[in-house]
Amino acid sequence: MKKIILIGFAALIYACGGPQTSNNEAENAGTTTEQTTTTKDVSEYDPHRGEGKFKDVELGALDLAKAEKGKAIYDMKCQSCHKLTDERLVGPGWHGVTQRRTPAWLLNFITNPDAMLDKDPELQAQLEICLVRMPNQNVADEEAYALVEFMRKNDGVK
Repeated sequence: MKKIILIGFAALIYACGGPQTSNNEAENAGTTTEQTTTTKDVSEYDPHRGEGKFKDVELGALDLAKAEKGKAIYDMKCQSCHKLTDERLVGPGWHGVTQRRTPAWLLNFITNPDAMLDKDPELQAQLEICLVRMPNQNVADEEAYALVEFMRKNDGVK
């Protein structure tokens, strides 16, 4: 009786051990493909423009009406994580952001934060400091322009 139990137990261990090797090989193959794809995507990333639909964005004189609308959006969606100074709250402060980033980069990050966080090396470094991914606030294009105008006003653009 003990031999039957031992043989059954050995068969169970063998049966459970076999497929794991196949799964690991399949998982490793998938990981390799994924890493190759990610590496390719990162190499095509433009750090001055970011990832998204905005490309060559030229901003003229400050649009005060848009800046006021941007302030209202900031109060509702951004203020809990970003200060208007250079002091970090949850995310980095906004002071000087329009001098550090192009308008296209800002618009792409506001409207497409997930892809930008996955590809932008500076955002990934910032993520290590802040420890929280910026959530996608589903900001429409017009709202993003208003936020950028508010950022410009905050940075002293007239």
